[in-house]
Amino acid sequence: MTGSTRTLRSGDQRTDTTGRPVVPRRQRSSWAARLESAAFLIPAVVLVTALLTLPFLATFYRSFFNDRFINQGFTGFANYERMFSDPAVLKSLLNTLLWLVGTVLLPIGLGLSIAVMTNAVKWGRIARLAVVLPYAISGSAVAVVWNFMLQSGGALNQALTSLGLGSLAHDWLLTWPLNTVSMIVANAWQATGVAVILFLVGLQAIPPETIEAAALDGAVGWSRFRHVVFPQLRTVTVVVVGISLVNGLKAFDLIWVLAQGGPARSTETLAVSMYWETFVLQRPGAGAAVAVVLTLVVLAASWFYLRRQLRPAD
Repeated sequence: MTGSTRTLRSGDQRTDTTGRPVVPRRQRSSWAARLESAAFLIPAVVLVTALLTLPFLATFYRSFFNDRFINQGFTGFANYERMFSDPAVLKSLLNTLLWLVGTVLLPIGLGLSIAVMTNAVKWGRIARLAVVLPYAISGSAVAVVWNFMLQSGGALNQALTSLGLGSLAHDWLLTWPLNTVSMIVANAWQATGVAVILFLVGLQAIPPETIEAAALDGAVGWSRFRHVVFPQLRTVTVVVVGISLVNGLKAFDLIWVLAQGGPARSTETLAVSMYWETFVLQRPGAGAAVAVVLTLVVLAASWFYLRRQLRPAD
């Protein structure tokens, strides 16, 4: 035996070299450990409370009062009843759901397709640069570019007419739901760049041995992509979906600059309706009710998404 103490079998007492029993070191109580962990969380809790929770509680409280700026009166759920009976706000809720679907499916589908097609070709860098460049442009600049293209006499209609496809020319920004879909496409034009970058990182992180082993097993083409490559991109896909969800729910600048929510408020999302009710119509109570509903939509979408993605593997 070496060292100053010796350990006997289970149930026996530890003794030192002189045979005297060794007093075991006192273990820290569970409450002390919990308090120590809580101390490290205090700064984060204070910041979240000050910057997120308190403004939301103030907005929630304001949604139960009328639209007066002074001498506000309690109106209960009147703002919510008016909101859900307003066709413009109901259409903005529908537009928000369209944006959620469009901003998730288009960037993921286009980004993954472009990343796979340009990953192993010589001209891939040039193609990727052309796709990624719009991501460096602000949302307002993107709106200006697409306004030039989508106007009734804009570049898109002129191009279709010059190609003999004048029957396909439309008033892209004047009729619903075509105007909302056109804006979603404009948003995807910008957002696809970051999806391409992230999927390329995921593709280049796949070990070559995995691809070679799949080829030896006879997996080629679509079969290899479906059963070998795509499962390796699960982590990247989770990140891209999360970014796309955030972009869809906070869409504002492109819609406002491109059409200011019009015509007749037909392209508004909940974020634009909140701004319109609060600052244009000067109805802070109604705007607060829209903000609360938007927050609930964000929390519900985040909870469903994170609950599925963070579920431990069986």
